[in-house]
Amino acid sequence: QLQLVESGGGLVQPGGSLRLSCVTSGFTLDNYGIGWFRQAPGKEREGVLCISRSGISRNAADSVKGRFTISRDNAKTTVYLQMNSLKPEDTARYYCAAAPLPYTSGCPLNRAPYEHWGQGTQVTVST
Repeated sequence: QLQLVESGGGLVQPGGSLRLSCVTSGFTLDNYGIGWFRQAPGKEREGVLCISRSGISRNAADSVKGRFTISRDNAKTTVYLQMNSLKPEDTARYYCAAAPLPYTSGCPLNRAPYEHWGQGTQVTVST
């Protein structure tokens, strides 16, 4: 059974850091591009960062460039989202998702290609 399980969320003060993990099982991770998305109350789910199958290409939303990074460890079947300099507007539920992409392609931040989703982990940035 294909699964993605997020962890690492929590409450953090503005300016702080968190690292989210997305542990995958039931499929071969290196056959998929992985994206991180987030959804705040009353807002649509938006793409944050993604990493291609090869791990070479990344795509980041403007709002997180320079603050968030993504990495993948295929041996550990895990994808990480490192979030630094967190702001209150980063508060949301964060989801990881898997898309079956060609090896040489980049990765998109729109939801359509992502076929498999985790349940999410809550990130709250507040004093």
